[in-house]
Amino acid sequence: MNPRLLKEVKSVQTLLGLVILQGVLSGILIIAQASVLALIVSRVFIGHQTLASVQHLLWVLLAIIVARAVLTWLGETGSLALATRVQSSLRMRLTQRLLNAGPLYVHAQKTGELVNTLIQGIEDLEPYLARYVPQIAITALVPTIILVEAFSRDWITGLILLITVPLIPFFMILIGRQAESSTKRQWETLSRLSAHFLDVLQGLTTLKLLGQSAGQARGIERASDEFRRATMASLRIAFVSALVLELLASLSMAMVAVAIGLRVIPGRMPFETAFFLLVLVPDFYLPWRMLGTRFHDGLNGMEAAKRIFEILDAPELAKAGGTMRPAAVDAQPIVLNRVGFQYPGRSEPALQGVSAVVKPGERVAVVGPSGAGKSTLLALLMGFAVPTSGTIALGDTPFTSLDLAWWRQHVMYLTQNPYIFAGTVADNLRMARWDATDAEIRRAAERAGAWEYIAALPQGWQTVLGEGGTGLSGGQKQRLALARAYLKDAPVIFMDEPTANLDPETEAELWGHLEALLTGRTAVVVAHRLSTARRMDVVWAMNHGQLEQVGAPRELERVPGLYRELIQAYAPLPEEGHYASLHRAAETL
Repeated sequence: MNPRLLKEVKSVQTLLGLVILQGVLSGILIIAQASVLALIVSRVFIGHQTLASVQHLLWVLLAIIVARAVLTWLGETGSLALATRVQSSLRMRLTQRLLNAGPLYVHAQKTGELVNTLIQGIEDLEPYLARYVPQIAITALVPTIILVEAFSRDWITGLILLITVPLIPFFMILIGRQAESSTKRQWETLSRLSAHFLDVLQGLTTLKLLGQSAGQARGIERASDEFRRATMASLRIAFVSALVLELLASLSMAMVAVAIGLRVIPGRMPFETAFFLLVLVPDFYLPWRMLGTRFHDGLNGMEAAKRIFEILDAPELAKAGGTMRPAAVDAQPIVLNRVGFQYPGRSEPALQGVSAVVKPGERVAVVGPSGAGKSTLLALLMGFAVPTSGTIALGDTPFTSLDLAWWRQHVMYLTQNPYIFAGTVADNLRMARWDATDAEIRRAAERAGAWEYIAALPQGWQTVLGEGGTGLSGGQKQRLALARAYLKDAPVIFMDEPTANLDPETEAELWGHLEALLTGRTAVVVAHRLSTARRMDVVWAMNHGQLEQVGAPRELERVPGLYRELIQAYAPLPEEGHYASLHRAAETL
């Protein structure tokens, strides 16, 4: 039993109560059916009565059978409704948890494994919730009712049932431990296979160019075969479990039959009672056998539940924040006071002691070598993580008291590789503002320099784009992202060098539109090119998670320090101009 899942089931305890009630009523009807059937057979076989004399009993038996069928249907429906509600709740909470955790948490996980947990893992909970949990209640109640009735009719039969029944859960426990271990390996193998397969699909171009696609195909084949072996091992244990349970139940029923037969033949037990008990005993062991079967059906769900609750219980990098919404965001400075951040599980901090101020309307370039903490700083400013030390504030309001959802509505983020969702061009633009009119969409596209190529598409802005913007060039994707920024019209802009992957001509053209976007707005730009840094008002030079220099670009070029070292690392050759050397400094930053 998974205690966390049982707590989830308690949220739908009304449905669970109805399912348990169905089990109790079914137990009573089982006894009634056996009693009526025994009475009919006894009157016809022993009393030699005609069909007319037992016709009313046959109608009663038919009514009981129909009632059992209706109760079984209601129980199945209620169990499925119970499972669906719990699954829906967990899926929503898991999705919300991943969204709240932000990109820092998600990027640290295996995407394929997360997808497998969110989709297949949630689906695997259905056998556990709809079959196994209700069966536990039925197994506890129905055999108890039958046992009491058996003792009231014949204490010897009742004693045999009482002595033999503990053997079933004992062997279930022994086999169940092996099954749980095997199912854990199966689930882990499936998660690795899902993650590996997604990695192969995403890196297919690179694999083709490196000539490794065939090798990766063989790797997937090996992983698939490992999953097959793990699955067959689980099935083998399940079949052994079913064999053991059937054998124990059969031997127990045989003992009851022998004990009854030895007393019926000499006439020490009435035929009706003996027949009633023989009909009733199989239904005493049936719930136990069903429990064993449904235990194995629900094992995948129990393993998936462990991963689901592991994600739900993971430390939150991005917390919900508070409720404060300061007025005039465009007039508020962003203040960093000795900000430090350390990723869970890492020994070295990503940021330490960063203190600086982004003034309203100021454009800040963040430069530094790889691993300096630039991207982490942006994530903190967007509220995707909370500093482990120090504070970040919007004016006088700490981010911990800020309504982060409201804050992100006032922020726009442009990255090196903007993501284009599967859907129409208009749908992708309306990601920024769902209530935007067609005229506003066109105006934003024109300001971003995107309208010309959008109009040239087969259906214009109603053209359906593939996942990741299939069919669009890098410059077209950036213009589309820029159009989103114009449409959102946020007072604060964060950028991670949106022109890093563009050729110089496209970069120069895009910067013409970016300059217009940044005018009058507060901006923090992670600059991978020195040409980008020189366009900004202020430069923050970072190294090893620390802020080493702050100042205007031209001023920092003339004083010793990190920024000057980055420039001198790519000093211009005699035949080159200074701007050409700055272009070659991109990779250093």
